[in-house]
Amino acid sequence: MDVSKTYDNDTGCLRLPGLGPHGRHYACGSCASFANIVVTFPLQKVLFRQQLYGVRLSEALWQLRRDGLRNLYRGLLPPLLQRTATTALMFGLYEDASRLLLQRAGGPEVLTRGAAAVLAGMAEAALTPFERVQTLLQDHRHHSRFNNTFHTFRVLVQEHGVRECYRGLVPILLRNGPSNALFFTLRGPIKQRLPAARGHAGHLLNDFICGGLLGAMLGVFFFPLNVLKTRLQSQVGGDFLSSRQVLRTIWTERGGKVTHLFRGVHLNCHRSVLSWGIINATYELLLKLM
Repeated sequence: MDVSKTYDNDTGCLRLPGLGPHGRHYACGSCASFANIVVTFPLQKVLFRQQLYGVRLSEALWQLRRDGLRNLYRGLLPPLLQRTATTALMFGLYEDASRLLLQRAGGPEVLTRGAAAVLAGMAEAALTPFERVQTLLQDHRHHSRFNNTFHTFRVLVQEHGVRECYRGLVPILLRNGPSNALFFTLRGPIKQRLPAARGHAGHLLNDFICGGLLGAMLGVFFFPLNVLKTRLQSQVGGDFLSSRQVLRTIWTERGGKVTHLFRGVHLNCHRSVLSWGIINATYELLLKLM
């Protein structure tokens, strides 16, 4: 396949002929997520410790320091595979589903695009096993049991069956669909309210701010679901407890205080601003270049 770049005189953009007009959205989403994961992974590990154990930031940082530098990027491959794929699906399926629904279903555009975003989010949940393995590799209690991504997958399937890879699926479904709908519905209006951009750098900055604001807002709103998902996925074997049961356990362990349930949310805001700022800005930039 010829992937040499060609210049499109009509749009003034560089194109990759092999991708096609719709494949560009998948490729741009995947590349944007790759850049984000590599930059923000250490922050994600700190946040993970706070979500799982309900500890303060200083304690989470001390745990990572104790684990050593060689373990800092332990567990990178699952989110790299999972997030590059899910972000590709998020943007690509959203565009494809929106186009099909607008052509065949009709109705108000905002509702149609919202439905397309929810469908894309539900499709992303098929990649839950990668989040599952990432959780186990980041949890220091399992460092001696699981060696790497492939070893973890093999142990889970051989000892507990494929179903074990899908622990935490319910909170992921509850998170993905609504968060996608809010992201794509609000992205345009937020960018329109930012100061008018001048030049490529201005557009890049506006895209970063827009993505960062949305990421921070959605990160706070859906934070308890991520806490629940992390707790569910940290278990290996045993009964599949309902989300309600596990949430009640977390609530009891943290003294029935809402503030303790949101431990790590400040760091999550900072990470989300950086993460979704990078994703949105890189996506829009690559979309103009491809």
